[in-house]
Amino acid sequence: MGALSDRWISDFLASAAAEQDAARNTQLAYGRDLQDFAAWLASRGTDFAGADRKAVEDYLVHCEAEGLSKATRARRLSSIRQMFRFAQEEGWREDNPALRLKGPGKVARLPVTLDIAEVDRLLEAARDTGRSSADQMRNRCLVEMLYATGMRVTELVTLPMAAVRGDPRMILVRGKGGKERMVPLSAPAREALADWLARRGAEDEAARKVGKPVSRFLFPGRGADGHLTRHHFYVLIKQIAVLAGVSPAKVTPHTLRHAFATHLLAGGADLRVIQTLLGHADVATTEIYTHVLDEHLKALVLEHHPLARKGRKT
Repeated sequence: MGALSDRWISDFLASAAAEQDAARNTQLAYGRDLQDFAAWLASRGTDFAGADRKAVEDYLVHCEAEGLSKATRARRLSSIRQMFRFAQEEGWREDNPALRLKGPGKVARLPVTLDIAEVDRLLEAARDTGRSSADQMRNRCLVEMLYATGMRVTELVTLPMAAVRGDPRMILVRGKGGKERMVPLSAPAREALADWLARRGAEDEAARKVGKPVSRFLFPGRGADGHLTRHHFYVLIKQIAVLAGVSPAKVTPHTLRHAFATHLLAGGADLRVIQTLLGHADVATTEIYTHVLDEHLKALVLEHHPLARKGRKT
């Protein structure tokens, strides 16, 4: 494998660990699958950046010829699809060549999301999570802004102070591959942001008086990058979920991004608008939320419609 393939796999696995709560065994399986695919591509003179849909299809045919089971082939396609989706979000590719390929009989998993009541509990719990009032103020701002905008967690934790000064109704977000987009802020998010900015202003002024440097990031961190890490926020959102009485197994920063999109769609927002707000390069990526909504509506009918009750005779 080449250096590019190694880097893509390494960064994808790091993201899966931080944002998707992937267990160690799952990460190892992802790694093995992607290393095999990378080696197969290299034997044909290409790599992840150059692979097209036909290359993925040919690789799946190769796996079948090798006698791999349907379950293994389905898992390999899933690994490849997720890696290319990550590469697309990072701006390394413009497309996902595995997006529309059908696996060998395995049903695609829909993204886990939260209902509005669960999000409300998370937002309320964020106000009380933290050792100090400053931490609680920051945590409320983090969660309010994440749900209000649907930002990726990396986009949120790397927001510069310059992007949010002046009580903005919309903020400029620099997404994957350096692409920029405007996202609106809800009234609760603006209120939480204003409170946090006031606190930051006081802290920054005190730091200047004693000659200490002031962070250019909205959410400073003590690490080398200077901002709150996405891993720190991942751990934080789990703590908030426990306090809110929401299963931490279903709550990650990315879950709130899914909730943002699903709730917008349920409220009647246009799919293209949601695509723009999420920063998706391809509307096909956004279309998954229509399936999430379909499943939710189906569940509502089965639970509440009188003809769907168990034992009801028609």
